[in-house]
Amino acid sequence: MARAQTHLSWPSILRLGLVQTSLGGVVVLMTSTLNRVMVVELALPALVPGLLVAIHYAVQVLRPRWGYGSDRTGRRTPWILGGMAALCLGGFGAACGTALAESHLAAGLALAALSFLLVGLGVGAAGTSLLVLLAGGVAPARRGAAATLVWVMMILGFALTAPFAGHFLEPFSGSRLMAVSGTVSLIAFCLAGLALVGVEAGLPAPSPETAESKPPFFQVLGTVLADPVARRFTIFVFVSMLAYSAQELILEPYAGLVFAMGPGATTKLAGLQHGGVLAGMLLVAAVTLLAKGTALASLRLWIVVGCGASAAALFAIAAGGPSGPDFPLRGAVFALGLANGIYAVAAIGSMMALAGAGGERERGTRMGVWGAAQGVAFGGGGVLGAAAVDAMRLVVTDPVTAYGAVFAAEGVLFLAAVAVALRVEAAPASFPLNPAFEAR
Repeated sequence: MARAQTHLSWPSILRLGLVQTSLGGVVVLMTSTLNRVMVVELALPALVPGLLVAIHYAVQVLRPRWGYGSDRTGRRTPWILGGMAALCLGGFGAACGTALAESHLAAGLALAALSFLLVGLGVGAAGTSLLVLLAGGVAPARRGAAATLVWVMMILGFALTAPFAGHFLEPFSGSRLMAVSGTVSLIAFCLAGLALVGVEAGLPAPSPETAESKPPFFQVLGTVLADPVARRFTIFVFVSMLAYSAQELILEPYAGLVFAMGPGATTKLAGLQHGGVLAGMLLVAAVTLLAKGTALASLRLWIVVGCGASAAALFAIAAGGPSGPDFPLRGAVFALGLANGIYAVAAIGSMMALAGAGGERERGTRMGVWGAAQGVAFGGGGVLGAAAVDAMRLVVTDPVTAYGAVFAAEGVLFLAAVAVALRVEAAPASFPLNPAFEAR
Protein backbone atom coordinates (compact mmCIF):
# COMPACT_ATOMS: atom_id res chain seq x y z
CA MET A 1 0.00 0.00 0.00
CA ALA A 2 1.30 3.47 -0.90
CA ARG A 3 2.46 5.55 2.03
CA ALA A 4 0.29 8.56 2.85
CA GLN A 5 1.84 11.93 2.03
CA THR A 6 2.39 14.40 4.85
CA HIS A 7 1.43 17.40 2.69
CA LEU A 8 -0.56 18.06 -0.46
CA SER A 9 1.41 18.20 -3.69
CA TRP A 10 1.00 21.10 -6.12
CA PRO A 11 -1.18 18.99 -8.47
CA SER A 12 -3.46 18.19 -5.51
CA ILE A 13 -3.63 21.85 -4.52
CA LEU A 14 -4.49 22.67 -8.13
CA ARG A 15 -7.31 20.12 -8.06
CA LEU A 16 -8.72 21.71 -4.92
CA GLY A 17 -8.52 25.01 -6.76
CA LEU A 18 -10.81 23.49 -9.40
CA VAL A 19 -13.42 23.07 -6.66
CA GLN A 20 -13.19 26.81 -6.06
CA THR A 21 -13.53 27.37 -9.81
CA SER A 22 -16.72 25.33 -9.77
CA LEU A 23 -18.03 27.20 -6.74
CA GLY A 24 -17.27 30.57 -8.33
CA GLY A 25 -18.99 29.55 -11.58
CA VAL A 26 -22.29 28.93 -9.83
CA VAL A 27 -22.08 31.93 -7.50
CA VAL A 28 -21.42 34.44 -10.31
CA LEU A 29 -24.75 33.54 -11.92
CA MET A 30 -26.48 34.20 -8.60
CA THR A 31 -24.89 37.56 -7.89
CA SER A 32 -24.71 39.08 -11.37
CA THR A 33 -26.84 37.36 -14.04
CA LEU A 34 -29.95 36.76 -11.93
CA ASN A 35 -29.58 40.24 -10.42
CA ARG A 36 -29.65 41.79 -13.90
CA VAL A 37 -32.57 39.63 -15.10
CA MET A 38 -34.71 40.58 -12.10
CA VAL A 39 -34.04 44.29 -12.46
CA VAL A 40 -34.04 44.63 -16.26
CA GLU A 41 -36.13 41.84 -17.81
CA LEU A 42 -38.61 41.49 -14.92
CA ALA A 43 -38.56 45.20 -13.95
CA LEU A 44 -38.36 44.38 -10.23
CA PRO A 45 -36.93 46.86 -7.71
CA ALA A 46 -33.18 46.48 -7.16
CA LEU A 47 -34.00 45.81 -3.51
CA VAL A 48 -35.42 42.38 -4.44
CA PRO A 49 -32.18 40.75 -5.68
CA GLY A 50 -30.34 42.68 -2.97
CA LEU A 51 -32.41 40.98 -0.28
CA LEU A 52 -31.95 37.59 -1.93
CA VAL A 53 -28.17 37.99 -1.94
CA ALA A 54 -28.41 39.14 1.69
CA ILE A 55 -30.02 35.78 2.54
CA HIS A 56 -26.99 34.04 1.07
CA TYR A 57 -24.65 36.11 3.22
CA ALA A 58 -26.75 35.84 6.38
CA VAL A 59 -26.53 32.04 6.33
CA GLN A 60 -22.73 32.32 6.56
CA VAL A 61 -23.12 32.60 10.35
CA LEU A 62 -23.61 28.80 10.29
CA ARG A 63 -20.08 28.19 8.99
CA PRO A 64 -18.73 27.24 12.45
CA ARG A 65 -21.34 24.46 12.65
CA TRP A 66 -20.34 23.06 9.25
CA GLY A 67 -16.67 23.20 10.23
CA TYR A 68 -17.44 21.42 13.49
CA GLY A 69 -19.32 18.74 11.56
CA SER A 70 -16.30 18.02 9.38
CA ASP A 71 -14.11 17.95 12.51
CA ARG A 72 -16.39 15.36 14.02
CA THR A 73 -16.38 13.05 11.02
CA GLY A 74 -12.66 13.56 10.55
CA ARG A 75 -13.02 13.87 6.76
CA ARG A 76 -13.68 16.99 4.72
CA THR A 77 -14.52 15.56 1.29
CA PRO A 78 -18.14 14.51 2.09
CA TRP A 79 -18.86 18.00 3.43
CA ILE A 80 -17.36 19.64 0.35
CA LEU A 81 -19.40 17.41 -1.97
CA GLY A 82 -22.55 17.88 0.08
CA GLY A 83 -22.06 21.63 0.06
CA MET A 84 -21.48 21.66 -3.70
CA ALA A 85 -24.66 19.61 -4.20
CA ALA A 86 -26.66 22.13 -2.13
CA LEU A 87 -25.03 25.04 -3.98
CA CYS A 88 -25.73 23.62 -7.43
CA LEU A 89 -29.34 22.71 -6.59
CA GLY A 90 -29.83 26.16 -5.10
CA GLY A 91 -28.34 27.83 -8.17
CA PHE A 92 -30.65 25.94 -10.50
CA GLY A 93 -33.62 26.53 -8.20
CA ALA A 94 -32.94 30.27 -8.15
CA ALA A 95 -32.96 30.35 -11.95
CA CYS A 96 -36.25 28.41 -11.99
CA GLY A 97 -37.71 30.82 -9.42
CA THR A 98 -36.62 33.82 -11.49
CA ALA A 99 -38.19 32.35 -14.63
CA LEU A 100 -41.38 31.50 -12.70
CA ALA A 101 -41.61 35.04 -11.31
CA GLU A 102 -42.31 36.31 -14.83
CA SER A 103 -45.78 34.74 -14.71
CA HIS A 104 -46.29 33.96 -10.99
CA LEU A 105 -44.41 36.60 -9.03
CA ALA A 106 -45.08 35.43 -5.45
CA ALA A 107 -44.38 31.75 -6.15
CA GLY A 108 -41.25 32.58 -8.15
CA LEU A 109 -39.79 34.84 -5.47
CA ALA A 110 -40.58 32.28 -2.77
CA LEU A 111 -38.71 29.61 -4.71
CA ALA A 112 -35.84 32.04 -5.33
CA ALA A 113 -35.61 32.89 -1.62
CA LEU A 114 -35.52 29.20 -0.66
CA SER A 115 -32.88 28.60 -3.33
CA PHE A 116 -30.66 31.46 -2.15
CA LEU A 117 -30.90 30.00 1.35
CA LEU A 118 -29.70 26.67 -0.07
CA VAL A 119 -26.90 28.46 -1.91
CA GLY A 120 -25.74 30.06 1.33
CA LEU A 121 -25.74 26.71 3.11
CA GLY A 122 -23.83 25.11 0.25
CA VAL A 123 -21.20 27.84 0.01
CA GLY A 124 -20.69 27.70 3.78
CA ALA A 125 -20.33 23.93 3.98
CA ALA A 126 -18.18 23.49 0.87
CA GLY A 127 -16.05 26.62 1.27
CA THR A 128 -15.27 26.08 4.96
CA SER A 129 -14.37 22.40 4.59
CA LEU A 130 -12.26 23.11 1.51
CA LEU A 131 -10.20 25.71 3.39
CA VAL A 132 -9.85 23.33 6.34
CA LEU A 133 -8.58 20.60 4.02
CA LEU A 134 -6.04 23.05 2.60
CA ALA A 135 -5.08 24.27 6.08
CA GLY A 136 -4.32 20.74 7.23
CA GLY A 137 -2.70 19.52 4.03
CA VAL A 138 -0.59 22.40 2.69
CA ALA A 139 3.02 22.66 3.82
CA PRO A 140 3.61 25.86 5.85
CA ALA A 141 6.03 27.35 3.29
CA ARG A 142 3.40 26.98 0.54
CA ARG A 143 0.43 28.58 2.30
CA GLY A 144 0.74 32.01 0.71
CA ALA A 145 1.13 30.58 -2.78
CA ALA A 146 -1.64 28.02 -2.22
CA ALA A 147 -4.03 30.74 -1.03
CA THR A 148 -3.22 32.76 -4.15
CA LEU A 149 -3.77 29.78 -6.45
CA VAL A 150 -7.12 28.87 -4.93
CA TRP A 151 -8.39 32.47 -4.94
CA VAL A 152 -7.27 33.05 -8.53
CA MET A 153 -9.00 29.86 -9.64
CA MET A 154 -12.23 31.07 -8.05
CA ILE A 155 -11.89 34.28 -10.05
CA LEU A 156 -11.30 32.07 -13.10
CA GLY A 157 -14.69 30.50 -12.41
CA PHE A 158 -16.25 33.97 -12.54
CA ALA A 159 -14.38 34.88 -15.72
CA LEU A 160 -15.24 31.68 -17.60
CA THR A 161 -18.88 31.37 -16.59
CA ALA A 162 -20.03 34.96 -17.17
CA PRO A 163 -19.29 35.13 -20.93
CA PHE A 164 -20.41 31.52 -21.41
CA ALA A 165 -23.76 32.24 -19.78
CA GLY A 166 -24.11 35.56 -21.57
CA HIS A 167 -23.60 33.92 -24.98
CA PHE A 168 -26.20 31.20 -24.50
CA LEU A 169 -28.76 33.48 -22.82
CA GLU A 170 -29.31 35.37 -26.08
CA PRO A 171 -32.11 35.78 -27.03
CA PHE A 172 -33.31 35.78 -23.44
CA SER A 173 -36.15 33.60 -22.20
CA GLY A 174 -37.00 31.93 -18.91
CA SER A 175 -36.43 28.48 -20.38
CA ARG A 176 -32.98 29.51 -21.63
CA LEU A 177 -32.12 30.85 -18.19
CA MET A 178 -33.06 27.52 -16.59
CA ALA A 179 -31.15 25.54 -19.23
CA VAL A 180 -27.98 27.62 -18.84
CA SER A 181 -28.13 27.56 -15.05
CA GLY A 182 -28.80 23.82 -14.99
CA THR A 183 -25.89 23.15 -17.33
CA VAL A 184 -23.49 25.31 -15.30
CA SER A 185 -24.60 23.65 -12.06
CA LEU A 186 -24.21 20.14 -13.47
CA ILE A 187 -20.75 20.87 -14.92
CA ALA A 188 -19.67 22.53 -11.66
CA PHE A 189 -20.73 19.57 -9.51
CA CYS A 190 -19.12 16.99 -11.79
CA LEU A 191 -15.88 18.98 -12.02
CA ALA A 192 -15.72 19.37 -8.24
CA GLY A 193 -16.42 15.68 -7.69
CA LEU A 194 -13.74 14.58 -10.13
CA ALA A 195 -11.23 17.06 -8.68
CA LEU A 196 -11.72 15.67 -5.16
CA VAL A 197 -11.23 11.99 -6.02
CA GLY A 198 -8.32 10.61 -4.01
CA VAL A 199 -6.99 13.96 -2.75
CA GLU A 200 -7.84 13.55 0.92
CA ALA A 201 -7.14 9.83 0.81
CA GLY A 202 -3.48 10.66 0.15
CA LEU A 203 -3.18 12.46 3.50
CA PRO A 204 -2.71 10.80 6.92
CA ALA A 205 -5.97 9.44 8.34
CA PRO A 206 -7.46 11.34 11.29
CA SER A 207 -6.85 9.98 14.76
CA PRO A 208 -9.68 8.04 16.47
CA GLU A 209 -9.95 10.83 19.05
CA THR A 210 -10.61 13.39 16.29
CA ALA A 211 -13.22 11.28 14.54
CA GLU A 212 -15.07 9.76 17.48
CA SER A 213 -14.51 11.64 20.74
CA LYS A 214 -15.82 15.04 19.81
CA PRO A 215 -17.17 17.38 22.53
CA PRO A 216 -20.50 19.15 21.88
CA PHE A 217 -20.52 21.97 19.35
CA PHE A 218 -21.11 24.85 21.76
CA GLN A 219 -18.36 23.58 24.04
CA VAL A 220 -15.88 23.59 21.16
CA LEU A 221 -17.14 26.99 19.94
CA GLY A 222 -16.73 28.39 23.45
CA THR A 223 -13.17 27.06 23.62
CA VAL A 224 -12.31 28.68 20.30
CA LEU A 225 -13.80 32.04 21.24
CA ALA A 226 -12.11 31.93 24.65
CA ASP A 227 -8.71 31.70 22.99
CA PRO A 228 -7.37 35.28 22.76
CA VAL A 229 -5.53 34.60 19.50
CA ALA A 230 -8.59 33.15 17.77
CA ARG A 231 -10.83 35.91 19.15
CA ARG A 232 -8.50 38.70 18.05
CA PHE A 233 -8.04 37.15 14.64
CA THR A 234 -11.84 36.98 14.30
CA ILE A 235 -12.04 40.70 15.06
CA PHE A 236 -9.25 41.36 12.54
CA VAL A 237 -11.05 39.40 9.82
CA PHE A 238 -14.34 41.22 10.46
CA VAL A 239 -12.87 44.74 10.59
CA SER A 240 -10.58 44.28 7.59
CA MET A 241 -13.26 42.63 5.44
CA LEU A 242 -15.69 45.41 6.36
CA ALA A 243 -13.16 47.95 5.09
CA TYR A 244 -12.35 45.78 2.05
CA SER A 245 -15.96 45.51 0.89
CA ALA A 246 -17.28 48.94 1.88
CA GLN A 247 -15.95 50.61 -1.28
CA GLU A 248 -17.52 48.01 -3.60
CA LEU A 249 -20.74 49.92 -4.32
CA ILE A 250 -19.44 53.50 -4.10
CA LEU A 251 -16.19 53.64 -6.10
CA GLU A 252 -17.79 53.71 -9.56
CA PRO A 253 -20.50 56.27 -8.59
CA TYR A 254 -17.73 58.41 -7.04
CA ALA A 255 -15.73 58.31 -10.28
CA GLY A 256 -18.84 59.27 -12.23
CA LEU A 257 -20.06 62.08 -9.99
CA VAL A 258 -16.74 63.64 -9.00
CA PHE A 259 -14.50 62.86 -12.00
CA ALA A 260 -17.20 62.95 -14.71
CA MET A 261 -16.38 59.43 -15.95
CA GLY A 262 -18.93 57.67 -18.15
CA PRO A 263 -20.26 54.12 -17.52
CA GLY A 264 -17.65 52.57 -19.82
CA ALA A 265 -14.81 54.38 -18.09
CA THR A 266 -15.96 53.44 -14.60
CA THR A 267 -16.33 49.81 -15.66
CA LYS A 268 -12.74 49.87 -16.92
CA LEU A 269 -11.76 51.44 -13.61
CA ALA A 270 -13.26 48.47 -11.78
CA GLY A 271 -11.35 46.14 -14.10
CA LEU A 272 -8.14 48.01 -13.30
CA GLN A 273 -8.79 47.52 -9.59
CA HIS A 274 -9.35 43.77 -10.04
CA GLY A 275 -6.13 43.62 -12.04
CA GLY A 276 -4.36 45.23 -9.10
CA VAL A 277 -5.85 42.64 -6.73
CA LEU A 278 -4.52 39.82 -8.88
CA ALA A 279 -1.08 41.46 -9.07
CA GLY A 280 -0.97 41.83 -5.28
CA MET A 281 -1.86 38.18 -4.75
CA LEU A 282 0.79 36.99 -7.20
CA LEU A 283 3.38 39.25 -5.55
CA VAL A 284 2.81 37.71 -2.10
CA ALA A 285 2.82 34.19 -3.53
CA ALA A 286 6.13 34.76 -5.32
CA VAL A 287 7.89 36.46 -2.40
CA THR A 288 6.80 33.96 0.27
CA LEU A 289 7.97 31.06 -1.90
CA LEU A 290 11.31 32.60 -2.96
CA ALA A 291 12.16 34.20 0.40
CA LYS A 292 11.18 31.31 2.72
CA GLY A 293 13.08 31.34 5.97
CA THR A 294 13.50 35.12 5.89
CA ALA A 295 11.50 38.00 7.31
CA LEU A 296 9.95 38.61 3.87
CA ALA A 297 8.19 35.25 4.10
CA SER A 298 6.13 36.38 7.10
CA LEU A 299 2.43 36.52 6.25
CA ARG A 300 1.96 38.79 9.26
CA LEU A 301 4.28 41.30 7.59
CA TRP A 302 2.25 41.20 4.36
CA ILE A 303 -1.01 41.63 6.29
CA VAL A 304 0.35 44.83 7.83
CA VAL A 305 1.72 46.03 4.47
CA GLY A 306 -1.54 45.23 2.66
CA CYS A 307 -3.85 46.84 5.20
CA GLY A 308 -1.58 49.86 5.66
CA ALA A 309 -1.23 50.42 1.91
CA SER A 310 -4.99 49.99 1.47
CA ALA A 311 -5.55 52.73 4.04
CA ALA A 312 -3.06 55.01 2.27
CA ALA A 313 -4.75 54.43 -1.11
CA LEU A 314 -8.19 55.18 0.34
CA PHE A 315 -6.91 58.38 1.97
CA ALA A 316 -5.44 59.41 -1.38
CA ILE A 317 -8.71 58.72 -3.20
CA ALA A 318 -10.60 60.72 -0.55
CA ALA A 319 -8.17 63.64 -0.79
CA GLY A 320 -8.10 63.54 -4.60
CA GLY A 321 -11.71 64.62 -5.04
CA PRO A 322 -11.08 68.37 -4.75
CA SER A 323 -8.35 68.08 -7.42
CA GLY A 324 -10.92 66.98 -10.00
CA PRO A 325 -9.72 65.64 -13.38
CA ASP A 326 -6.06 66.41 -12.57
CA PHE A 327 -5.95 63.76 -9.87
CA PRO A 328 -4.50 60.37 -11.05
CA LEU A 329 -7.54 58.36 -10.01
CA ARG A 330 -6.64 55.33 -12.12
CA GLY A 331 -3.25 55.04 -10.42
CA ALA A 332 -4.81 55.36 -6.96
CA VAL A 333 -7.45 52.72 -7.76
CA PHE A 334 -4.81 50.31 -9.08
CA ALA A 335 -2.78 50.90 -5.90
CA LEU A 336 -5.88 50.14 -3.84
CA GLY A 337 -6.41 46.89 -5.73
CA LEU A 338 -2.74 45.93 -5.35
CA ALA A 339 -2.86 46.55 -1.59
CA ASN A 340 -6.17 44.70 -1.27
CA GLY A 341 -4.68 41.68 -3.05
CA ILE A 342 -1.64 41.67 -0.77
CA TYR A 343 -3.85 41.84 2.31
CA ALA A 344 -6.36 39.25 1.12
CA VAL A 345 -3.94 36.46 0.26
CA ALA A 346 -1.84 37.05 3.39
CA ALA A 347 -4.99 36.91 5.53
CA ILE A 348 -6.12 33.63 3.95
CA GLY A 349 -2.65 32.12 4.37
CA SER A 350 -2.60 33.22 8.01
CA MET A 351 -6.07 31.75 8.49
CA MET A 352 -4.74 28.42 7.23
CA ALA A 353 -1.77 28.64 9.60
CA LEU A 354 -3.86 29.51 12.66
CA ALA A 355 -6.64 26.99 11.99
CA GLY A 356 -4.58 24.10 13.36
CA ALA A 357 -3.48 25.92 16.51
CA GLY A 358 -6.07 24.10 18.59
CA GLY A 359 -5.40 20.71 16.98
CA GLU A 360 -7.58 18.65 14.67
CA ARG A 361 -10.43 18.78 17.19
CA GLU A 362 -10.98 22.49 16.50
CA ARG A 363 -9.61 23.10 13.00
CA GLY A 364 -12.97 23.20 11.21
CA THR A 365 -14.70 25.19 13.94
CA ARG A 366 -11.94 27.81 13.94
CA MET A 367 -12.07 28.15 10.16
CA GLY A 368 -15.85 28.36 10.36
CA VAL A 369 -15.74 31.20 12.90
CA TRP A 370 -13.42 33.21 10.65
CA GLY A 371 -15.44 32.32 7.56
CA ALA A 372 -18.59 33.56 9.28
CA ALA A 373 -16.88 36.83 10.24
CA GLN A 374 -15.68 37.23 6.66
CA GLY A 375 -19.06 36.43 5.08
CA VAL A 376 -21.09 38.70 7.35
CA ALA A 377 -18.62 41.58 7.00
CA PHE A 378 -18.44 41.21 3.23
CA GLY A 379 -22.22 41.07 2.92
CA GLY A 380 -22.76 44.07 5.14
CA GLY A 381 -19.80 46.17 4.03
CA GLY A 382 -21.15 47.14 0.62
CA VAL A 383 -24.53 48.08 2.06
CA LEU A 384 -22.98 50.08 4.91
CA GLY A 385 -20.67 51.94 2.52
CA ALA A 386 -23.56 52.98 0.30
CA ALA A 387 -25.74 53.85 3.30
CA ALA A 388 -22.93 55.96 4.79
CA VAL A 389 -22.67 57.99 1.57
CA ASP A 390 -26.43 58.57 1.56
CA ALA A 391 -26.32 59.63 5.22
CA MET A 392 -23.43 62.02 4.57
CA ARG A 393 -25.27 63.60 1.65
CA LEU A 394 -28.12 64.45 4.02
CA VAL A 395 -25.61 66.47 6.02
CA VAL A 396 -23.45 67.89 3.22
CA THR A 397 -24.73 68.45 -0.31
CA ASP A 398 -21.29 68.33 -1.93
CA PRO A 399 -20.67 64.76 -3.22
CA VAL A 400 -16.88 65.27 -3.01
CA THR A 401 -17.09 65.76 0.75
CA ALA A 402 -19.63 62.98 1.27
CA TYR A 403 -17.72 60.33 -0.65
CA GLY A 404 -14.36 61.55 0.67
CA ALA A 405 -15.51 61.17 4.27
CA VAL A 406 -16.63 57.58 3.67
CA PHE A 407 -13.40 56.61 1.88
CA ALA A 408 -11.43 58.14 4.75
CA ALA A 409 -13.51 56.17 7.25
CA GLU A 410 -12.70 52.97 5.35
CA GLY A 411 -9.03 53.87 5.56
CA VAL A 412 -9.35 54.25 9.33
CA LEU A 413 -10.92 50.78 9.49
CA PHE A 414 -7.90 49.34 7.69
CA LEU A 415 -5.59 51.04 10.19
CA ALA A 416 -7.68 49.56 13.02
CA ALA A 417 -7.24 46.16 11.37
CA VAL A 418 -3.46 46.70 11.38
CA ALA A 419 -3.58 47.42 15.12
CA VAL A 420 -5.53 44.23 15.77
CA ALA A 421 -3.27 42.13 13.52
CA LEU A 422 -0.18 43.33 15.39
CA ARG A 423 -1.72 42.06 18.63
CA VAL A 424 -2.60 38.60 17.33
CA GLU A 425 0.95 37.23 17.46
CA ALA A 426 1.61 39.01 20.75
CA ALA A 427 -1.21 37.11 22.47
CA PRO A 428 -0.25 34.58 25.20
CA ALA A 429 -0.41 31.47 23.02
CA SER A 430 2.26 31.10 20.37
CA PHE A 431 0.78 30.52 16.92
CA PRO A 432 3.18 31.18 14.03
CA LEU A 433 2.03 33.34 11.16
CA ASN A 434 5.36 32.81 9.39
CA PRO A 435 4.92 30.08 6.77
CA ALA A 436 8.62 29.20 7.06
CA PHE A 437 7.93 27.54 10.41
CA GLU A 438 7.22 23.83 10.32
CA ALA A 439 3.79 22.58 11.32
CA ARG A 440 3.58 21.09 14.76
